[in-house]
Amino acid sequence: MKILWRISALFIAVFVIEGPVRAADTPSIITLTQTGCQFVESENGINHMFHTTKSEDCHDINKRTGAQRLKKSKVYRLKPGKYIFRVTNKNVPYPLGFWLRGRGLGRITLPSVSGGGLNKGVTKDYRISLRSGEYFYSCPLNPTINYRLIVEG
Repeated sequence: MKILWRISALFIAVFVIEGPVRAADTPSIITLTQTGCQFVESENGINHMFHTTKSEDCHDINKRTGAQRLKKSKVYRLKPGKYIFRVTNKNVPYPLGFWLRGRGLGRITLPSVSGGGLNKGVTKDYRISLRSGEYFYSCPLNPTINYRLIVEG
């Protein structure tokens, strides 16, 4: 009985001191919605309703509006850790993708994730473990501006 009591006391002490088991390995989810030439959440929820029928349309749109939109765009600030970027092609009539990579020299030293196959109405998850640094993300197939993401902590 003494041994059982000691084991129980030890378990309670560890649980109280260390706290409950945390889901440290559970990734946080960042949801991104693509419409023509943009990620809606990255532009503070504003859907510019750009009309595109092919990716080349975005080159002209970004040339005219990209710099101004980038100044107003949201910069995600995250802690290092595991993430899922859940990306949806809401209504773009051609296949899209996603590319997250380090900025500057970070392009060589920081983790990266990319992929395509996002047809109209399709959602895909892109998993990555982010380290401290500055990143860009975009869609090269639906040419968007290079949105910023900063990981610190």
